[in-house]
Amino acid sequence: MSSSLDAARDLLARWPVVDGHNDLPWALREQVRYDLDRRDIAADQSAHLHTDLPRLRAGGVGAQFWSVYVRADYAGDKAVTATLEQIDVVGELVARYPDRLRLAHTADDMEAARAEGRIASLMGAEGGHSINNSLATLRALYELGVRYMTLTHNDTIDWADSATDAPRHDGLSAFGEEVVREMNRCGMLVDLSHVSADTMRDALRVSTAPVIFSHSSARAVCDHPRNIPDDVLARLAANGGVAMATFVPKFVLPAAVAWTQRADENMRVHGLHHLDTTEAGMTVQRAFEAANPRPKATAATVADHLDHMREVAGVDHIGIGGDFDGTAFTPDGLADVAGYPNLIAELMDRRWSEEDLAKLTWRNAVRVLRGAEDVSRVERASRGPSHMTLG
Repeated sequence: MSSSLDAARDLLARWPVVDGHNDLPWALREQVRYDLDRRDIAADQSAHLHTDLPRLRAGGVGAQFWSVYVRADYAGDKAVTATLEQIDVVGELVARYPDRLRLAHTADDMEAARAEGRIASLMGAEGGHSINNSLATLRALYELGVRYMTLTHNDTIDWADSATDAPRHDGLSAFGEEVVREMNRCGMLVDLSHVSADTMRDALRVSTAPVIFSHSSARAVCDHPRNIPDDVLARLAANGGVAMATFVPKFVLPAAVAWTQRADENMRVHGLHHLDTTEAGMTVQRAFEAANPRPKATAATVADHLDHMREVAGVDHIGIGGDFDGTAFTPDGLADVAGYPNLIAELMDRRWSEEDLAKLTWRNAVRVLRGAEDVSRVERASRGPSHMTLG
């Protein structure tokens, strides 16, 4: 493995990782209310976070979609305000570390950052509740730099069904379809992680631009509703989209599904949200894990998903979306953002070619954003903004 690890690091120096989803902004909100002096990511933050600048460099990360996620129980204007605060802290991070981070709005910006040796910093809104049923708010988020929106988070919303909640629309409602069309017109990627399989299929039917799954793995390998069914993976080639495999153990390792349900219930018993990453939340999680040893996913577990996704979707339609700082538990070998070389080394040992790996890490994600930009130019030339309202 050591020779493969050296080769993996060499490849990542040329074709760094574009990671589709990292929840550092929410972790900074929860832990220190955005006090960046208390979580200076220029220094080692491994006691508190999965992410800091030294580990991003060690992991070979060249571009990061920072999630500007807000919880699904933040409703209405509260959700919009919190999303703006999340966007604001990403801007603060880029301004604070200009030698290592570069704000990126386009595929060309991503390539420029790679040439400069800086990490391209993009943003993705996680959950359609962030726009409060307003296409004007959607457009405002785009103007502020948000380049994808996950149509739902864990809860079904007024116009789209979630993977982990009861369906109300059999996929997308008529307004939900208009959201997708307006995202195409703006140039914002439609992200289908977290949504129901019917929502995935509806979005693929409606979207004229490539879609992404910012952090989802293969349902055929781990039968969890957060993962992507094979029929949807098979449709990505015609759409041009990219499915970015996540590392979250409960989505990649079947044995971890039931264990995580118990861990989540334990958090609720203690009066905590199951995604709580504060010190109090992590203390409860660690105590539960000590009393109930968890099944361990590894880099090989994630590689199994990527093998399957490559077979079904094609090598041009896969990527990586770790979900670091958005999960309490991570696989062995992928404990934090420094771990990507371990995954690439595993794939090298499985005879993935350099060409295939370059597509996985960098080229596919850049291409899909460029594809959305191309569609947007055509759409903007042919029609103006939509003013459709819900209901």
